[in-house]
Amino acid sequence: MVTVDDVRKVCRDLPRSEEHLIRDRVKFRVGKIVYVAFSRDETVMGFGFPKEERLALVTADPGTFHLPRPSDLRFNWVQAWMSELDEDQMTELVLDAWRMVVPKKVWSAYLPRLA
Repeated sequence: MVTVDDVRKVCRDLPRSEEHLIRDRVKFRVGKIVYVAFSRDETVMGFGFPKEERLALVTADPGTFHLPRPSDLRFNWVQAWMSELDEDQMTELVLDAWRMVVPKKVWSAYLPRLA
């Protein structure tokens, strides 16, 4: 199981990433674009994910992933139960969500440092 602190460790060094507390919810964003957010009780992590791929993700592992509420389906967004994520999986999801909101030159300069 991962925690918000585990996600914070991944996000804190990402270029242009900032942490905010909005309506009692921890959110990570680049500029005004949120790429990771948590439920108030920190049991659910929402993250940026391509709309065209999210149904396959949820179908492949419905015990871990679920669609957001209907009003949020217009966004590139999926949710996961924190209790079902491991650290490697969470890191991959967070990095992919961050890559969706920063310019290619930013993520292409940063990601080789992770290898």
